[in-house]
Order: sequence, then C-alpha cells, then structure tokens
Amino acid sequence: MGIVVSLDEGRDKKPSLDALTALVADDMKAVNELILKRMESPVALIPQLAGHVVSAGGKRLRPMLTLASARLCGYEGKRHVTLATCIEFIHTATLLHDDVVDESVLRRGLESANAVWGNQASVLVGDFLFSRSFELMVEDGSVAVMGILASASARLAEGEVMQLLTANDTETGETAYLEVITAKTARLFSAACRLGAVVANRPKVEEEALDSFGMNLGVAFQLIDDVLDYSAKQATLGKTVGDDFSEGKITLPVILAFRRGDDEQRRFWRRTLGDLDQKDGDMEHAFRLLETHGALDDTVERARHYGDIARDSLGIFPDSEIKGALVKLIDFCIERPY
Repeated sequence: MGIVVSLDEGRDKKPSLDALTALVADDMKAVNELILKRMESPVALIPQLAGHVVSAGGKRLRPMLTLASARLCGYEGKRHVTLATCIEFIHTATLLHDDVVDESVLRRGLESANAVWGNQASVLVGDFLFSRSFELMVEDGSVAVMGILASASARLAEGEVMQLLTANDTETGETAYLEVITAKTARLFSAACRLGAVVANRPKVEEEALDSFGMNLGVAFQLIDDVLDYSAKQATLGKTVGDDFSEGKITLPVILAFRRGDDEQRRFWRRTLGDLDQKDGDMEHAFRLLETHGALDDTVERARHYGDIARDSLGIFPDSEIKGALVKLIDFCIERPY
C-alpha cells in the first residue's frame, strides 16, 4: 500500500558496496564463522531463533566497518574479527528487541522472529546475544575496547527509550530527533570504526577521526532509512512501506512537513501520528504532503551534509584502496534506492 516517491530521476547508476566487500571478504568469512560458533547453545531455540535473524540477509555493514577501519590503520592481527562479531551481536540483539517494541511482522522481507516465536523468546534471545558480545569483549581483554562497546550499548538503549518517548509527539523538533538517531544508530557505527584504530594502537587523532567518520556516516544512514520508509518499494527495502507512519514515529521528513504545513495539515499529522487515528487514504495523503513540502528531498540533503563530514574525517589517512572503498561506502549509504 502506498505511493512510491521517486527522488532519483536522471541520477547516475547507484554506487555499490562491491569494493569494500571484496577487500574485507576473507575477514568477513572469519566473522561469519565466529558468529555461527558463538550462537551455539544447548538450548535449541537460541541458535534457531538467532540464526533466523542473522541469516535473513543484511549487508553486515557494522562489522564491515570494524574490519575496514582496522585495515585502514594497518592492523595485521586477528582481534578485529572478534570485535566485529561483538558489533554484529549487539546489532542483532537490538533488532530483536526493536521488532518486539515496534510489533513488526517483517525483517528484511521475512517474518520477524517475534512473529514466528513470540515476543518473550525474541527478547530473551536478544539478551543472550548481548551477553555473548560481552563474553567476547572479556576474552579480548582490552579495557579500552570494553569501555567503547559498553558505552555504545548504553547509548543505544538510551536512544531507543528516547524514540519511545518522542513517538506520537508531533511537537518533536529536529534537535531532539537528531539526539535519538545519534544514540540509537550512529553511536554503534562510531564504536565499530573506532575499534579499528584501537586494535592497531594508532594515535588518538586517528581514533577520533574514525569515531567522527562512523558517527556522521551513521546519522546519514539513518536519515536515508527514514526517507526510505516513505518512498521505497517493499521488495527493495525488505519491509512494509509506511511502517513509521503506522506506528506514529516522528522522523525528520514528518518534522519538516509538519513545520511547513498549514493548520489543517498539522491537524492531520496530530490525528494520524499523535492520536494514531488513521483512516483509509491517510497514508497516501501523508506521502503527498511530504512530497508537496519537499520533506524527503531535504532530508536526503541533510544526509549528504553528514556524508560530507564523514568524508572529511578520513582526510588524515593516506590515500589507499581501503580508504577509497570507505569513501564509496558513504555514497552507497546515501544513494541507496529510494
């Protein structure tokens, strides 16, 4: 259901992840093997449910960032494989929890774990994956690493709670929205990247550069995700279009359209998102308002701004094949199909 809003007419062919994927392919194979090994449990439901989420597709973008950042910093050991696995377990745990909170029935085009096994099992297996990630951190033995990942996990949870508090609140402003996505999405991106400099024992300035790269890339990524919810075909996105609208989530496209609309249009947003009083045709009307006020285009422009900051953050690193692939990753995250 819904209207597909085209924002990319006349654009060149979309950038891809191919270059980065090829450069970290061997390390990613090791990560996938470790994921399967550390998902094992004598409680059969745990690997069954966790495997459903892990094997459902996805680009493994966050662990790839750890692997690529370590390579950018010249690291030649194996710790980055373990830490990339930590990152993926944390991310997967949050997906399980998020789908319960959002009552989602699809995840990457397949039935969500909570739709198959129920909310209780999904929450508990999410807890298991969090615990596994912290076991891996302890095995790594670095206090600095544990500090980075523990802090990222705490901020991620705070971001999800902040999003819960702003849901259905049409008075939410752009500043509050950015605080939410920085915590719930960008902080794990920045942690994933910073780990690469930490394991390579690089200077603080390189740690901070990779932290900035990941943080701004994560903000750009989430901005585009919020655009995609109102503009992408379900087959492309792997989720039901309009989920954010149906759930009353206040994202930047809505914030912009709400501010730019007249009193009647603001009453529409308050009814449909604030009160969740939604009728047939409301979703299509919401899409039209977003298009009328340029809310989707302007959100993409915001994403490009953060992408530019991420690109600048890589400036202190010498040109290399892996640096070029990370620059292409920025373009990929922003120019995904919408």
